[in-house]
Amino acid sequence: MLSEKLRQMKGKLVVSCQALPAEPLHSSFIMGRMARAAAEGGAFGIRANTPEDIGEVKKNVDLPVIGIWKKDFPDSKVYITPTMEEIDGLVETGTEIIALDATGDLRPGGKKLDDFYREIREKYPEQLLMADCSTVEEALHADALGFDFIGTTLVGYTEQSRNSRIEEDDFRIIREILEKTSHPVVAEGNIDAPEKAKRVIELGCYCVVVGSIITRPQVITKRFAAVLE
Repeated sequence: MLSEKLRQMKGKLVVSCQALPAEPLHSSFIMGRMARAAAEGGAFGIRANTPEDIGEVKKNVDLPVIGIWKKDFPDSKVYITPTMEEIDGLVETGTEIIALDATGDLRPGGKKLDDFYREIREKYPEQLLMADCSTVEEALHADALGFDFIGTTLVGYTEQSRNSRIEEDDFRIIREILEKTSHPVVAEGNIDAPEKAKRVIELGCYCVVVGSIITRPQVITKRFAAVLE
């Protein structure tokens, strides 16, 4: 059963407020203020990385948070909430939704998604989970497993989706996922214009997550500078 705050996200914008260690805005304090700015602009949810950032976000806004914890491991391509240690840390923050890599790639230690999913559900049966997927097949598998939300976060970012563009053929990937899954679909990944955000909601997505084009000034600046070169 979704809370009132999560129900209010339906048809609305979620802003991803993230800055990795090598980026100029890397700071939990800054991400909290970024979330406040997003809320003032009309966001109905925030996606944030690490317990520290999530804690700061929650101090600044009363919006539902999609929490993740990015970590790199030498034996795995999976970096979005890859192990139970990250799940434990995110649960402690009270984040409403925890998102994790739901691709076919093996997790650290060679663990499969199915086994990891069952471990999470056994330990935290009430925690809402979002599947970050890169292909239609991965989305269908996550839906069958029972993820509460199916996200298109990793389309174009994995080896198996390297030739995919989320907006291709009027968001064909999203349309196919919507047609074949039973859980709410969250549009995310290269939704970099208001018109695209509007379109995926029209198609039936539960909400749309927008990140870099709102919260990464170096990325925005690069787009402007590139057309003047």
